[in-house]
Amino acid sequence: MKIPFMKMSGSGNDFILIDHRKPLLDVRLMKKFAQKVCRRRTSVGADGIIFIERSKKTDFRWRFFNADGSEGEMCGNGGRCAARFAYLKKIAGSSLTFEALAGILSAKVNGKRVKLEMTKPYGLRLDEKISVEGEKLTISSINTGVPHGVLFLEKFKGVDVVSMGRAIRNHPHFAPKGTNANFVRVENKSRLSVRTYERGVEDETLACGTGAVASALIAAYKGLVKSPVSIKTSGGEMLTVHFEIEAGEVRKVFFEGDVHIIYEGEMWEEAYE
Repeated sequence: MKIPFMKMSGSGNDFILIDHRKPLLDVRLMKKFAQKVCRRRTSVGADGIIFIERSKKTDFRWRFFNADGSEGEMCGNGGRCAARFAYLKKIAGSSLTFEALAGILSAKVNGKRVKLEMTKPYGLRLDEKISVEGEKLTISSINTGVPHGVLFLEKFKGVDVVSMGRAIRNHPHFAPKGTNANFVRVENKSRLSVRTYERGVEDETLACGTGAVASALIAAYKGLVKSPVSIKTSGGEMLTVHFEIEAGEVRKVFFEGDVHIIYEGEMWEEAYE
């Protein structure tokens, strides 16, 4: 069986998108399917895969799987790709809503530019002390749809993001589910540079939407930046995070950036055998 798909990139975070309103795969096979088709060099290759399904509440529902086959509650860059995909395929209009495990999200599509309203963040914890590989670190955390740890650095040079990110991701402090790890440098009052080790991908990615939002919010809580915040990703693209904080509580969070179509095609069975 050949499976139609679109390959898309949200600021360097790449995804495979499949219109699954008429089911092509048994739900029980999705985890293994994701693991196989997200392999680079031997299959399509991606950071994750998104199945667009029917919804009775919103324009559509998505099922998002990381490259390791784990199902994700939320993914900011993936959400923006899903919104543009739905608009291009006439599944939804330019203003739309969709269901994710993290809740209902809304988005606006304007050409390549997609602005996504995030679910309400929770679980803020500032400046906690942990020990990683014998080094004492001060780390903050927040859940922006998925859990994120945020570590502020004066410079990136000499920092092994993969090694340290993996240690933070699996640290007992974040048990049992672990966390994504963000390494953040403050450039000025409206700009951050962020590198992210992503749980599920188990590597540094070129961008992470929920990580960009987490980094911006924690920097704001610490008085380091004000909305809107520009985020420079590992891949060199710029994302923008808008938010409102009143009486110490986040009211609204928007995240925007460009979404690129890489190609459309059909997967042969050999891609997921």
